[in-house]
Parts: sequence; C-alpha cells; structure tokens
Amino acid sequence: MPTVLIIDDNAAVAVALEVLFSLHDIEALRAASPEAGLAMLEQHSVDLVIQDMNFTADTTSGEEGTALFNAIRDRYPDLPVILLTAWTHLNAAVDLIKAGAADYLAKPWDDHKLIATVNNLIELGQAKRALQQRVQGELRQRRELERGHDLRGMVFQDPATERVIHLACQVARADVPVLISGPNGTGKERIAEIIQANSSVRNGPFVVLNCGAIPSELIEAELFGAEAGAYTGASKAREGKFEAADGGTLFLDEIGNLPLAGQMKLLRVLETGRFERLGSNRERQVKVRVVSATNADLQAMIRAGTFREDLFYRLNVIELRLPPLAARPMDILPLAMHFLGPDKQLHPDAQAALLAHQWPGNVRELKNVMMRAGLLASGDVIKVADLGLPAAAGGGNTSDEAIREPDRDAISLALSRAGGVVAQAAAELGLSRQALYRRMERLGIVRP
Repeated sequence: MPTVLIIDDNAAVAVALEVLFSLHDIEALRAASPEAGLAMLEQHSVDLVIQDMNFTADTTSGEEGTALFNAIRDRYPDLPVILLTAWTHLNAAVDLIKAGAADYLAKPWDDHKLIATVNNLIELGQAKRALQQRVQGELRQRRELERGHDLRGMVFQDPATERVIHLACQVARADVPVLISGPNGTGKERIAEIIQANSSVRNGPFVVLNCGAIPSELIEAELFGAEAGAYTGASKAREGKFEAADGGTLFLDEIGNLPLAGQMKLLRVLETGRFERLGSNRERQVKVRVVSATNADLQAMIRAGTFREDLFYRLNVIELRLPPLAARPMDILPLAMHFLGPDKQLHPDAQAALLAHQWPGNVRELKNVMMRAGLLASGDVIKVADLGLPAAAGGGNTSDEAIREPDRDAISLALSRAGGVVAQAAAELGLSRQALYRRMERLGIVRP
C-alpha cells in the first residue's frame, strides 16, 4: 500500500486528507510541524509528501513552507512533494514548482483531482525507483562481468549485448563448438575473441578465416593446407588454418559460404581432429576450438540443400545471437564516443540523430560515420551536419519530434521491458507519459 505523509499544523485539514486517502487504499501519516515531518521521513518509507506552506499562527508569507520544501529536497531529491497553498502565497508555490515541487493544491481542494494527482505521482515515483534499481543492478552485473573476465575492451551498455557477452564467457570454459549468428557488422568477431580469451586455450593462437572472402576452389587449401603441386600455382607446401590454430581457436566467419565439399571435410575434423592436406594422404592431428559465425539463415540453407544438416548441429552446440545495433540502442552513444576519441564531443542534436538512425550497417557503419565526422568537423563539437546521416541530409533540426519519434517496435519493446508501466517505458524512450500515451493510441498499441 502506498504511503503519503501529510505535514500540516491544521488538524482538521490533516484528518480530512487522511480519511480521503483511506477510502482509496492509501496509507496516510501525519505530522504537525516541519521538524516532526522531517523526523517521520527518517523513520518511515514514504511515497509522497503533502505539505502546508505556513505553520505559525498569523503567518502567510510561505517562508516556512519554502524552508521545509528545501530541506526535503536536499535530503530526498526524488521524493515528490505537493504543496498545500492558499491564495495569499500562491506565487511562492509557483516558484517552488519551478524549483522541483511536483504540484500545488489550492485550498479548498478538489478530491477527485487530488486523488488523480497523487496516484499519478506515486506511479511515476515507483516507476523511477524500479528503473533506478534495474539500472543499478545492471551496472553491478556489468562490473562483476568486467572484473571476472577478459572482455577484450568491448564497449557496451545495452542489456541485450551484456546477455550475449555473459553467455559467451560462460560457454568459453566448455570445449565445444560455438555458432555466433547476427547481421554483418554487429561485432561477431569480437565475441569470438572474448570466447578465446576466457577459454582454456587462451594462450594459444587465435586464427581467423573469412569463408566468404576465399574463392570456393581454394577454401579447402586455406582450411587444411596443401602440398606442392596440389593445384595450379602451389609451388610449395603450405599449412592450413587448422594447423596454424593448433592449441588455440579457429574462427570461421561467414560459415554459410563454405562449399559442400569443404563442409564434409570440416565435419570430419570437428568429430575426430584429423585431416589431410590437399594433395596428401598423410593424416594430421590437431586440437582446435572452432567458433563459427554467420549472417545467413542456415536452416533455410539446409532445406535448400546448400548446407549440411549434420554439420549445422555439430557447429551449433551453443548458439549466440548478436542483435543488430538498432535493437540495442543503449550501445550507440558509448560506441560513438569510443570511435570519436577523447578530444571530441557530441552536440545533443547529433546524439539525437545517432539514436534515431536505424544503422543498417550496424557497428561497422557507426564506426565509419564517427571516423568521418571526426575528420571533417571544423571544431571539437560534432554537429548533426558533420555526421552525414540521411535524416540530417536536409540540414533540418534533429531535435524535432520527427527525428525522436519511436516506432511501434521500439515502444512495444520498452513497454515489455517496463512490465507495462507506461511511466517507466516513457522514461526509457525519453518521452513524457502523455506523449507516449498519444503515440500508443495513434499506433493502436495496447499496454501489456
């Protein structure tokens, strides 16, 4: 049950409010003086304060109420305060509203308006506390993750990214193949490096092969090596990536581009650790941790007959799905500042433009944008025009609501994270509750 503290020397007023709140399942505490009110705040958990502006007989200046409000604000900066005012000191109440008071209530008050205001403020306060607790909890988990593991300097702040990194650190200890899926440019290779750095073979080599960058006729030689004369141009024997990665990790990027013949040989190596160089009959033995990555739909490729199902299940003992950058918006600004460097700053409008952009090229695109902006900017502050983003191409003001407008998916995701609490979702989206309600109504979104 929410609790309201009433600080008023007029017993009749305090009793009337106490009765009103009891009818609406709100517990009311009473204090007759500022000193008693501050003492009660130290002893009880309170969701909201309703305070008078004068406590001494024949005093109408509102100075006592101002002093009490300032004392509450200093000690409990997030506690909402409603001022109980008379017309003689309404100006003082308005000044306190500008200083951070939640609202003022003129005597005599309207019961319905008062209850609606109190309920809204309590809901908003609870949402803020829940959000703060969640943020603090996530920060503690992130610090524990950073202290206990080698994250290879990866910059992140979004919980979606943290979940992937946490799972990567967990599976790193198990000597099993890992498949990292996600769009191009999301940082899959960095996740593979984290797996290597926290594994039992952390001191071994970390070898990378982009299967999409090698001609199909040469991919087997790249993987398994080749003897001299094995193919045109092979003038001398060469070792493959598996030999180079012996005792460490082999990262196979774009695994979906591996031809079927290479897939069959890869499956055998994964099962036995044995292979032959191209053009050789001598079997070689290696111990390699294989981490692969793809942006393709391997299940669809299996149905189309272009990817072996048995290899898929062998590679996919553990799958880590790295979301696109647009689905982890809390990473955008920390990454932008990381790529920009310590000597440059982002103008607030530029920050808004970065958050509004959909980033089809993901982290790779963001890195390129920030490097270009850092080179072309005329000063130390990066402005919207320096970014060269499509939304800012016309030189418009990105602080306009059109730039900040969250779409249906962003609103639904925020509501889901907030457990349906509109105030908390609005705070995450940078909107007022009323603005979020208008967008929900316009988009036909029902609160979960």
